[in-house]
Amino acid sequence: MAETIAKQARSASTILKTLSNEERSSALQTVHDALKDSKSTILEANVKDMEAAQAQNLSSSLIKRLDLSKGDKFDVMLQGVLDVAALEDPVGKITLATKLDDGLDLYRLTAPVGVLLIIFESRPEVIANITALAIKSGNTAILKGGKESLHTFTAMANVVNEALAKTAVPKDAIQLIASREDVAALLDQDKYIDLVIPRGSNELVRNIKSNTKIPVLGHADGICSIFVDKAADLEMASKIVFDAKTNYPAGCNAVETLLIHKDLKDKVAEIVNRLVKGGVTLHTTEEVKASLPNVKTVPAVDGDFDKEFLALDIAVKFADSVEDAITHINTHSSKHTESIITENKETAEKFLKAIDSAGVYWNASTRFADGFRYGFGTEVGISTNKIHARGPVGLEGLVIYQYQIRGHGQVVGDYLGGGGSRPFIHQNIDVKNVTF
Repeated sequence: MAETIAKQARSASTILKTLSNEERSSALQTVHDALKDSKSTILEANVKDMEAAQAQNLSSSLIKRLDLSKGDKFDVMLQGVLDVAALEDPVGKITLATKLDDGLDLYRLTAPVGVLLIIFESRPEVIANITALAIKSGNTAILKGGKESLHTFTAMANVVNEALAKTAVPKDAIQLIASREDVAALLDQDKYIDLVIPRGSNELVRNIKSNTKIPVLGHADGICSIFVDKAADLEMASKIVFDAKTNYPAGCNAVETLLIHKDLKDKVAEIVNRLVKGGVTLHTTEEVKASLPNVKTVPAVDGDFDKEFLALDIAVKFADSVEDAITHINTHSSKHTESIITENKETAEKFLKAIDSAGVYWNASTRFADGFRYGFGTEVGISTNKIHARGPVGLEGLVIYQYQIRGHGQVVGDYLGGGGSRPFIHQNIDVKNVTF
């Protein structure tokens, strides 16, 4: 069954990538309208999943991710589909053009990755996000949801499938697998599937990375840090740290570690009081605790500075200098997103250059690490990889490139290095002047 699904996706990909940008964008408009019209049905299904999750005592962070009715989450999901549809076509862009010889030209063009396998837990909005990004970028996708989101997944899958059936997009371009398909079998389909994108718990991501030959785009942890430098505006620091921790504690871009310059020992309360009032538990070193005699804290234990709390908890310690903070972060963070709060430009620039993470900010909340906020329309996920794509991955992360040579019967045997005497010209062509 898994092999059949993968083959169908591969076959559909050869058709999808030939569709025009107008056809792909029109299909997304159709999907958006269908999801909007079915909002009440989808949210009713989501309530069933929420009730089941609570009855099973699943983690609070998972339940928060599962809730599709929280705030404007559903409407943001819908807007994300439209935003992606309105973006510039990422496929077929000429990024390099070289004249090898008269009548023999080389081009490098952006092209779809191919077949994506997205395995996720909770987050039912992933269905809309991936559908939009995959279709816009010319990729086919196989989506496998977790059992905790089964009702929501099934309702959304039905809507998406019915909507796409009315468009030029081939029917197997987006396959939403609501049954308990064997994930291991899908992960073995490296002949047909080009990229796996896991969305969910650390355990899920680690398990997938350990059990497939297919390249994996994702991150296992979201251990984000903020360093409050001695030259920081403390009111600004307090506001940023509070936002990064409490805006959405279950998010992978929520801050988990707070480093404070040792010269601010007498001013720690100014930085953390807002957190305490907001119900955040401070896991502090003995040194930090001594600077907060009137604040209730808990002792930091081994592992707290390597931990993704995903809750109203934060680990706090002092740093001797910006260099010390950099060393700590590069040693303990998960390479997701880090931030420095300082009014010293030289210190900030050193931090921005030295931190080895996908996102590095100056005087801003780590919560900005998000495809929607970056203007990507939405995101397929956040990557801490060092090849292909890093950080919030939008359309650009779902295209690779392909080389095309357009000639007039030339053969290598006529050229130097291939047995002949004819030299190559290797003359750059201005891509702005290229039309096919």
